[in-house]
Amino acid sequence: MSIEDIRNFCLALPYSTETLPFDDQTLVYKVGGKMFAVTDLVRHDRVVVKCNPEIAIELRDQHEEISGAWHFNKRHWNDVLINGDLSDSFIYEQIYNSYMLVIKQNVTPVSLRREIVAIAKEIDLSTLIKITSESKI
Repeated sequence: MSIEDIRNFCLALPYSTETLPFDDQTLVYKVGGKMFAVTDLVRHDRVVVKCNPEIAIELRDQHEEISGAWHFNKRHWNDVLINGDLSDSFIYEQIYNSYMLVIKQNVTPVSLRREIVAIAKEIDLSTLIKITSESKI
């Protein structure tokens, strides 16, 4: 998996945007103005995703490629190595779960949240993963 794969997947999610709010090398993907994924243009071997705190710990215990994200609240954010033994579909699923979590918990106003959730619920994750994977051929 490459940083381009992550970028293509993140930008394929409805209402997602790409920004560089911190510096010229840290790509931040947002939905409704809130972060759901972060990658680095220089050190592009990982993606940072938001996670339910209980699930975050469970994932870290199960996968050595997942740890608490550096410079983030480790209770809520995981650092996922993209060049390890984790499958691309598993990594895409973590990004998608982060996206959905941010929509449901952080996007305001509520009317925008409802609009994005309605569209996002129609996403077939396996189809989106397939389309993203095929775009790199």
